[in-house]
Amino acid sequence: MHRTHTCGELRLADIGKTVTLSGWVQKSRDLGGMTFIDVRDRYGITQLTFNSDDDESLRAAARELGREYVIKATGTVIERSSKNSKIPTGEIEIKVSQLEVLNESKLPPFTIEDETDGGDDIRMKYRYLDIRRNPVKNSLLFRHKVTQEVRNYLSNLDFCEVETPYLIKSTPEGARDFIVPSRMNPGQFYALPQSPQTFKQLLMVGGMDKYFQIVKCFRDEDLRADRQPEFTQIDCEMSFVEQEDILNIFEGMTRHLLKNIHGIEIDQFPRMTFDEAMRTYGNDKPDIRFGMKFGELNAVAQHKEFAIFNNAELVVGIAVPGAAGYTRKQIDELIEWVKRPQVGASGMVYAKYEADGSLKSSVDKFYDQADLLKWAEVTGAQPGDLILVLSGPAHKTRAQLSALRMELGNRMGLRKPDEFAPLWVIDFPLLEWDEETGRFHAMHHPFTSPKIEDMPLLDTDPGKVRANAYDLVLNGNEIGGGSIRIHDKDMQALMFKHLGFSTEQAQDQFGFLMNAFQYGAPPHGGLAFGLDRLTAILGGQETIRDFIAFPKNNSGRDVMIDAPAIIAKEQLDELSISLSPVSK
Repeated sequence: MHRTHTCGELRLADIGKTVTLSGWVQKSRDLGGMTFIDVRDRYGITQLTFNSDDDESLRAAARELGREYVIKATGTVIERSSKNSKIPTGEIEIKVSQLEVLNESKLPPFTIEDETDGGDDIRMKYRYLDIRRNPVKNSLLFRHKVTQEVRNYLSNLDFCEVETPYLIKSTPEGARDFIVPSRMNPGQFYALPQSPQTFKQLLMVGGMDKYFQIVKCFRDEDLRADRQPEFTQIDCEMSFVEQEDILNIFEGMTRHLLKNIHGIEIDQFPRMTFDEAMRTYGNDKPDIRFGMKFGELNAVAQHKEFAIFNNAELVVGIAVPGAAGYTRKQIDELIEWVKRPQVGASGMVYAKYEADGSLKSSVDKFYDQADLLKWAEVTGAQPGDLILVLSGPAHKTRAQLSALRMELGNRMGLRKPDEFAPLWVIDFPLLEWDEETGRFHAMHHPFTSPKIEDMPLLDTDPGKVRANAYDLVLNGNEIGGGSIRIHDKDMQALMFKHLGFSTEQAQDQFGFLMNAFQYGAPPHGGLAFGLDRLTAILGGQETIRDFIAFPKNNSGRDVMIDAPAIIAKEQLDELSISLSPVSK
């Protein structure tokens, strides 16, 4: 037996017991007459003690132990004279009678401590060592807990977990597919699924009226801190439902997670239309834990001689609470921040609303106190606040001010990780115009149902057609999204037509689904949560990397196993693939 107990469970009640522990050497301290070893496993740390009364060979073996050696120690639990209140086992220690080295270790390239000296790159290369550190280990355990709670909640509502294929057909909509060549069908390819969308709809046709799956999905797209080329979805679909049914079910699941994981009760899940979210916050996933709502200033700022505002499609501002005392240096820093290429603003106008009720702006040459008071009224500013104003093309300016609002929220400590503010965003546009291809694309996917009352607009003004689509936002991050699906063959054909598919293309790409709709497809809809992002936000973070056991870097590489990698010519020949020389 390698262990009778873990390194995190022994307490004063265990004094006198003979126990065996196994784990990794966290650190050792040789104090002459005494040697102490901290042994660590997934469950905690326990101190081992060796003293001058012990067999000299035993003490010598203890002194030879290096960091991260794997050891097995047998001994007696005794009360610790110098107690350590920082660890749960800090009142006891093990007086060792037998010591065995199970495996030696090279000196790790970084310290296996909560606060490590290893940078991101080196820790990703040695990810198996990084997992031994509490922050990463605890994130993975937290992910397990979230996943377990999701399974329990859905299973208790009669959802059935069904696996769907990973080798599927490539489709032209959405992000780029990862492509897998078929050896048995030369010149033909599978794609890895971006989601199980069509399969879960086919399950609804098959009568599996409540489906879920915790499933890997793949998108070959540019990466950010909150994106990976492979990610995990909590994928769900239901039959005989309308939008309200789905929102209620998954409000319930989110409440369940917040209560069971954090002990937090959430009463309100406010709802906001897509148009309102864009107008009020500049994006479709607003963080509503704090204010700074947008105030559109065209009507009160475009009547003077200030050409920058007069020539702008949109003039819009926010009131930063309590920031009228910002120095010129602080304001200049914000101006430089919005002018960065990542944000792209050409400049920023500001006005300080002083405590005495007067306003002082960077454009006093053009605007008097009466004008500036109207700015304050529109932005909701109070004495002591700072009004920040951007202008330009409407879409870009809203995005720029949204980025500034979020940056200020971070700087001012308004985005508290232990506060949770869910929000439903509804009534998304069904279609969005793509300048590059010169046609409309589905904002969500081509199987999303339009709102029935907007159907006549498909022929006259397709950009104004609203979808039966909804996103669940938590703390400024989209954690889930879905829609009521089209379940009628003719309506699905009409949708493909408006998306630019010929009848032949639609049949070639999605004929299997349209054919299935001829055999009694029920009304259905669903939602998919991003498990990686959901777990990170519930864990108080916004980057997902530490909640994935073996993540890729920002170039989509696994630096630990050095993938992707070149494969042998013989394998390429088997797959009937020839590579053109790569230009340097």
